[in-house]
Amino acid sequence: MRIMVVDDSEIIRIKIADVLADENFEIVGKANNGVDAVKQFQQLRPEIMTLDITMPLMDGIETIKKIVEIDDQVRILVVSALADKATLLRAMSLGAYGFLCKPFTDNDLAEAIEELIEDLV
Repeated sequence: MRIMVVDDSEIIRIKIADVLADENFEIVGKANNGVDAVKQFQQLRPEIMTLDITMPLMDGIETIKKIVEIDDQVRILVVSALADKATLLRAMSLGAYGFLCKPFTDNDLAEAIEELIEDLV
């Protein structure tokens, strides 16, 4: 499955991409803000996206809204240090399928992605 990784931290983008590539997912795009993520998503149309909440130019909440308008079937996993219940509920109500708190282990990420797509495979 094709995945896009969106996070303003290059270290986190690399970590997520490396873990998911090891799990045989195809990393088709990486973005460091929501504006770039929406532009890339329109062209690349990945089935899965990991998405940070706190980013410059456009935050993750606004990005979820725009991405879901383009494709409401995309599976979005929010990966964020903002672990408050209100943020989680807002993200899920807008179309995110899962939430993973930072910091996370490689195993945490792999399990969250597997859970995200279990009904697709």
